[in-house]
Amino acid sequence: MNDQKWMQHALALAKKGEVPVGAIIVHNNICIAEGWNQPIATNDPTAHAEIVALRQAANYLNNYRLTDTTLYVTLEPCTMCAGAIIQARIKRVVFGTYDEKAGAAGSRFDILRDTRHNHQVECVSGVLAHECKKCLTDFFIHQRKINYG
Repeated sequence: MNDQKWMQHALALAKKGEVPVGAIIVHNNICIAEGWNQPIATNDPTAHAEIVALRQAANYLNNYRLTDTTLYVTLEPCTMCAGAIIQARIKRVVFGTYDEKAGAAGSRFDILRDTRHNHQVECVSGVLAHECKKCLTDFFIHQRKINYG
């Protein structure tokens, strides 16, 4: 039940993003960080929702290791974000919908659970999948209408 509650929070943040992806990090049942996609506004190609949240959480905990935390994100993390999640030692990732083109948590790649790394991440997929996918689909339908009439 908590997974759905926290994913609702991430979904609300997604609506702030340049592409609607939202992320939060929870520690001891408290949201300690929030992020949404903002690479265009920040001129930062690494400003994915997960990376923004990871930076906030590290500052909050005053530690680059984010052990015993859960990252909730509306879209399956990409390879860049998966690498950062492993480096941060996130315990668990819960995501909404798969990213068939670039996902790195079980769809295209499975970086987070790859046993060749020194840290594997527990992954839970499909939490509010329909809502997360609809958010993205609606956004891209709207973008096409703006760009192509």
